[in-house]
Amino acid sequence: MPGPAFTESGGAAEPPLAESYVDLLRRGGIAAPADGRAAAVQERELPLIDVACLMAAASGGGESEASAAACADAMARAASEWGFFQVTGHGVGRGLLERLRAEQARLFRLPFETKAGAGLLNGSYRWGSPTATSLRHLSWSEAFHVPLASISGRTACDFGDLSSLRGVMQEVAEAMSRVAKAAAVALAGSLLRQEQGSQQEAAAFPAGCDETTCFLRLNRYPACPFGADTFGLVPHTDSDFLTVLCQDQVGGLQLMKDARWVAVKPHPDALIVNIGDLFQAWSNNRYKSVEHKVVANAKAERFSAAYFLCPSYDAPVGNCGEPSPYRSFTFGEYRRKVQEDVKTTGRKIGLPNFLKQHYPPQ
Repeated sequence: MPGPAFTESGGAAEPPLAESYVDLLRRGGIAAPADGRAAAVQERELPLIDVACLMAAASGGGESEASAAACADAMARAASEWGFFQVTGHGVGRGLLERLRAEQARLFRLPFETKAGAGLLNGSYRWGSPTATSLRHLSWSEAFHVPLASISGRTACDFGDLSSLRGVMQEVAEAMSRVAKAAAVALAGSLLRQEQGSQQEAAAFPAGCDETTCFLRLNRYPACPFGADTFGLVPHTDSDFLTVLCQDQVGGLQLMKDARWVAVKPHPDALIVNIGDLFQAWSNNRYKSVEHKVVANAKAERFSAAYFLCPSYDAPVGNCGEPSPYRSFTFGEYRRKVQEDVKTTGRKIGLPNFLKQHYPPQ
């Protein structure tokens, strides 16, 4: 097993993931965290959609309504069939993403004690899976899950010696926010056209989301010397409306499609968009919040950054029209129930908790 990486100050940079792995193995774990659906994994390209017309329309450009509607309908088909799709023409420059990657590398090279301390980025650092009781629950990764309010300066945030990090994170958050908002409005509008809903209502979708409620997550997946099926991030769905992801070319992202895991082939110029639980509820299950995971790489570390489009905790999730299979609930209520389930059962149950009684479980 390779030894720990050290920083210039002499402190070990790597989180104690290997120690966690060995401890879980000694406690009766299994070497490969198979989730019951192990099979040969096929690599696939996600639906690829050019959203330049939507981005232009969102910034007041003169794109035709027909081209924007066609783009929205293509996203809606992908959201219904895959729950995931890739977008080009998004306006997030490659140079900006390369600057972010460099800042991420500097950030994660800090000593583990510095990253895990309460001060840096307001204690937003996470590593592994603190509540894991088996290797099925262990994520071989580390991350900073940062509220946008901290990045924008609305709340105090300690960036330590990384003075350039705040500016780059703010630029990335603003750029990815425009993509997330344009995609969410287009997807909502596509459904509301079918439901005879108001396009003005779509333009305000989702209610309660702004720069104080969303999150930017910086991820690093270290090279893993253990089993080839070790999770970089355990299987899960996202508890938001919509996620926008930029990733490097290492690969490792997999999603559930037709009851099989599919490996997502990285595209150098595309961002990935996926539907979250709240959008599935709002769409009355027409859009799918799909289970996905990251598989650790034995030789190369992997970096990614994810923008989570979230409403305020007291915002009702709502729906695109009645009848809805879900009862009324707020984002805060949903988050609390997810945390309660993880604490008591070891796993997230999610949307089935909020089904109306006369609807069968999903």
